[in-house]
Amino acid sequence: MMTEANVSRLVSKLSRMRGAALKLGQFMSIQDSQLLPPEIDEIFRRVQDSAHYMPDWQMEQVLKTSLGSDWSRHFTSFTRTPFAAASIGQVHTGILSASSSPTGQEAPVAVKIQFPYIKESIDSDIGYVKMLIGTIAGWGMPKGLFLDKTIKVMKEELADECDYTREASYLSRFGSPSYLGADPNFKVPWVWEGSTDRVLVMEKVDGVSVGGALVDRLTQQDRDDIAARIIELCLKELFVFRVMQTDPNWTNFLWNTKTRQVELVDFGATREYSKEFIDNWLRLLQAAAEEDRNACIEWSLKLGYLTGQEHELMLDTHVASMQLLATPFKSTTQQPFFFGRDSQWSDITGQIRAQIPMMLKYRLTPPPRETYSLNRKLSGAFLLASRLGAKVDCKVIWDGVVKDYQFSS
Repeated sequence: MMTEANVSRLVSKLSRMRGAALKLGQFMSIQDSQLLPPEIDEIFRRVQDSAHYMPDWQMEQVLKTSLGSDWSRHFTSFTRTPFAAASIGQVHTGILSASSSPTGQEAPVAVKIQFPYIKESIDSDIGYVKMLIGTIAGWGMPKGLFLDKTIKVMKEELADECDYTREASYLSRFGSPSYLGADPNFKVPWVWEGSTDRVLVMEKVDGVSVGGALVDRLTQQDRDDIAARIIELCLKELFVFRVMQTDPNWTNFLWNTKTRQVELVDFGATREYSKEFIDNWLRLLQAAAEEDRNACIEWSLKLGYLTGQEHELMLDTHVASMQLLATPFKSTTQQPFFFGRDSQWSDITGQIRAQIPMMLKYRLTPPPRETYSLNRKLSGAFLLASRLGAKVDCKVIWDGVVKDYQFSS
C-alpha cells in the first residue's frame, strides 16, 4: 500500500481535506509521533507542507457572505494572493481604510479567511483519517494509546477553532493590560471589530517565525531570550491567566528584531482551565520537581491520570516520566538549563520516549482532557527551545511565576 505513488495520492487527498488532516498531524507530531507507524507520521508531515489555497472566486464568495457585497470599501488595498495557509484558512494582506481602522488612520492588516464548509466536514474528514490510520497500522494500534479519545478531543478543539469570533475575543483579552498588553516582551495585534466567525482581520505585525530560517541568523542572546519568554509565557498562561494558547506551531510566534518582542498572532487553539484543575496540576508538577513519588501518585489520582488499579510498573513509569518532564524546574538542576543537541534535555526526551511502550501496555485510562492541549504546548515550547539551542534559567522563571500562586482552600 505504501508505495510512493499511493503516498502522494494520500497527501494530495488529505491536503484538500485541510482541517481534520492537518489538525491530527499537529496533534501527533509533537508528543505522540513515537506512537504511530512511521508511514503515518511521514504522511502527516508532508500534508502540513502541502497547503492548498482556495480559488479566487471562492475566496470572494466567503468575503461577500461574511462582510457584505461591498466588503472592499473597508480596504484601500487588498492582496488577493494569500501569503500563508493553515489547517482551516488562508491569510491575505491588506490596508484597512482610515474610516474603518480602529486607529483612525490607514493600517496594514492580516486577513484570515476560513475555507468553506470546514466545520461541516469535520466528522467525515476525521472518519477518513481514522480509517487511514487503522488501515496502515493494520488495526493494531495499542489499546493504551486511546486513539478514540484523542480523536474526540481533536474534533471538539477543531470545532472551536472554526469560530473566528471566539479567536478574536481571545486576541482582545491577551492584548489587554491585565494580560500581555503592558508586557514589553510581547506584542498582541489588535482586532478589527468588523471581523466575523469566518473572516478575521487583525493588525499586521512585522516579525519572522522563530522556528524558520531566522534561527540561523540569531545571536545566542536572541535565542536565549526568545526561549525564555515562551517558556515564561506558558507558565503565566497556566498559573496566572488560566488561559492558554495551546498550538505550539512555530509560525504562531514571530520575533521582531527591531522591537525585540515576541509577536503572538494565532489564538484559535486557546483553552481555559478551571481553578481546581490548575491547583491540582501545579501540585503534581511541584511534587515531580521535588521528586516526591507518593505526592506524584496522589495528585495524579486526583487529576485522573491514574485509576488506583495500576500495575506497579505503570506507577513507576508514570512517576519517572513526570519527574523527567519537571527537570528544568528542579532546585537540583544546574542553571541555565541547556536545550539542544547532545544536551541534558536530549537525554531526558530519550528517557521519556523509552517509557512509552510500558505506558501503552499498562495504562488503564486516557489522560485528563485538559492535558492534551496543555502538554502539547509545553512540549512545543521545550522543542522550540531545543531548536534554538537556547540556555534558559528555568528555575528563576518558575519561581517568579508560581511563588505568589494562591491555592484554593
